[in-house]
Amino acid sequence: YFRTLGIQRIHSAWGRLGLLLGGGRELKFEGFNFFIEQKCGFRKAPRKVEPRRPDTSSEAYKRSALIPPVEEAAFYPSPYPIRTLIKPLFFTVGFTGCAFGSAAIWQYESLKSKVQSYFDGIKADWLDSIRPQKEGDFRKEINKWWNNLSDGQRTVTGIIAANVFVFCLWRVPSLQRTMIRYFTSNPASKVLCSPMLLSTFSHFSLFHMAANMYVLWSFSSSIVNILGQEQFMAVYLSAGVISNFVSYVCKVATGRYGPSLGASGAIMTVLAAVCTKIPEGRLAIIFLPMFTFTAGNALKAIIAMDTAGMILGWKFFDHAAHLGGALFGIWYITYGHELIWKNREPLVKIWHEMRTNSPKKGGGSK
Repeated sequence: YFRTLGIQRIHSAWGRLGLLLGGGRELKFEGFNFFIEQKCGFRKAPRKVEPRRPDTSSEAYKRSALIPPVEEAAFYPSPYPIRTLIKPLFFTVGFTGCAFGSAAIWQYESLKSKVQSYFDGIKADWLDSIRPQKEGDFRKEINKWWNNLSDGQRTVTGIIAANVFVFCLWRVPSLQRTMIRYFTSNPASKVLCSPMLLSTFSHFSLFHMAANMYVLWSFSSSIVNILGQEQFMAVYLSAGVISNFVSYVCKVATGRYGPSLGASGAIMTVLAAVCTKIPEGRLAIIFLPMFTFTAGNALKAIIAMDTAGMILGWKFFDHAAHLGGALFGIWYITYGHELIWKNREPLVKIWHEMRTNSPKKGGGSK
């Protein structure tokens, strides 16, 4: 009895010692279990495996002051990167088709309204001649300023206003997550399609927005004179989506994920279209007005710089979006106008038949 009790106590003591030392190998000997201490004396705690974070945690996209500081958990690259381009591709094609179709219908309705407004204008001028005029009317001054603008300047005023509004939204702290999600384009984001358009009107840096809007304002008269108001809007909106798609393709191909925003891609389309149409036009840099150069040479230099930036991986600008916008502008002036805009008549005829054959109020169809 005492022998058995002593062995049990020894067994219990060895067991407790083994548990206190972090465990050991268990040894069975003649029906009794003994714990043998390991060489090191203490068991090492298991190493905690940290989950690998996506490549967006690198500083690659944080080097530029033109984009907002983005949280590491905001973007997750897909394990199948090629599949992420399928939805953006369909969105690009569909949106471009809708943009040009809407522009063709807009032009049709605009021509009809101009005929009606001509006769309304004659009546309004006659009433104004007999109506006493108010001096110093603020609304009159605004109308005078508006009427003195060119067609191109009036067209891009709405675009500039939209960019200023989105820039103000970036200053609201509670909207930061929403702005990053929907107003920055990134193939590693969960939302892929709508940011391709919304990011075209998004600027985080005041200098970035001011520079882009100045270039757009400077080229607005020329591009609207070349394309017209309706066609220009279709080209501008499509250029923003197409340039972002080219940016998506470049990021997926190189694995350099990161957010992009700004109207630079669409503005590069405007600049390239004007330089292609008027290659002998003289341009100058805003800070160096004494140095002038031809529009054709300026376009070549811009394409060369963006190509080098895309190959070498420069991070200050989204050079892939710039290059995509410039190539789209060159293609559209050279071939796209003939292939797309001049073939809009079938759509306009369908719209005209729908308008003329629509049921009248209080009666059936004609």
